[in-house]
Amino acid sequence: MPHFRYFGNVGIFAYLCKEMGRLMSIDFGRKRCGIAVTDTLRIVANGLTTVETSKLIDFVKQYAQKEGLDGIIVGEARTLRDEPSESQRYMRPAIARLHKALPEIPIEFYDERFTSVLAHRAMIDGGLGKMARRDKALVDEISAAIILNDYLQSKNYNNI
Repeated sequence: MPHFRYFGNVGIFAYLCKEMGRLMSIDFGRKRCGIAVTDTLRIVANGLTTVETSKLIDFVKQYAQKEGLDGIIVGEARTLRDEPSESQRYMRPAIARLHKALPEIPIEFYDERFTSVLAHRAMIDGGLGKMARRDKALVDEISAAIILNDYLQSKNYNNI
């Protein structure tokens, strides 16, 4: 028969057993956004899909209702001089609307420099043919996964 120690506070047990929730990353673009999510333990991020930018808020709301989200990581486009890029002019208002639609989910920006280059490299290393590598939606989805995996490593979520 197993022995259980009573700590006197059920809250501590509930806290220790609480499963972390999913994180979502968005590789924002004027036409479409790449989306990636973590597993519930935040061990790995995988590309989920690509969504038209005009449908982003509805997609995230539906996903959050169905799967639950603890946070959203948005790729922050910056120049090599670490200045905001031109695309932030379009991204910031859209992300503000997303935050207004889902105020309970925190949104954090994370540097996305070179993710498209890394996504193309991953596609080549993965053996994808030239035609498949031209699929910009796939590049956006892989970029979102790279952003989220880099974020997880920076926060030591998945460093064992």
